[in-house]
Amino acid sequence: MTNPSPNEPPAVPGHDCPLCPRLAAFREAQRAEHPDWFNAPVPDFGDREGRLAIVGLAPGLWGANRTGRPFTGDYAGGLLYATLAKYGLAEGEFAGRADDGLALKGAVIANAVRCVPPENKPTPEEIKTCRRFLEPDLKALPNLRVVVALGQIAHQSAIKALGGKLPKYRFAHGAEHRLPSGMLLIDSYHCSRYNQNTGRLTPEMFEAVFARAVELADGGAPQTR
Repeated sequence: MTNPSPNEPPAVPGHDCPLCPRLAAFREAQRAEHPDWFNAPVPDFGDREGRLAIVGLAPGLWGANRTGRPFTGDYAGGLLYATLAKYGLAEGEFAGRADDGLALKGAVIANAVRCVPPENKPTPEEIKTCRRFLEPDLKALPNLRVVVALGQIAHQSAIKALGGKLPKYRFAHGAEHRLPSGMLLIDSYHCSRYNQNTGRLTPEMFEAVFARAVELADGGAPQTR
């Protein structure tokens, strides 16, 4: 993806992005403690010609912050990549490593916040700041038709990045929203360990969201709220 003009923020954060001081300080601390980890803003991953995008919250400390690939290396990725494979959106075997050879087909994954936040909790200002990267990233996908938001923060950030206004579009698992641009967004509870272990999100619930997302990406009629 090409960057905007020099008068606009870059579409991709640099390795040492300084825009969020708290996140930059935490990143530096992790670099000192784990010098062999990725420890940088995590880029998106997948097929940029695809019709489906998945927006997550932020890199996990022992997941994407360690491996450099979204949802790779921690618990949440197991369900996500298994589901993508079930619906023909992933090829190869997911082994929780960035070099496992897994590839996405027709889908791309990005996070609302590109750097790992302490306790996995970005501040509202950090979420807002990182939207300058999410917005052009989504707009640069030429065939994008459907966005799946994993969790309420991803929902809010994706809505704003795609030109919608809150609170018109309310988060609910399985909710479908048509945005002013015509883009469709589907909500899902985040596939976190907590949500899975408590039963708030079951594999069946998660799969239903992606079955519907694939249907809509293939031209199905939306049932928007």
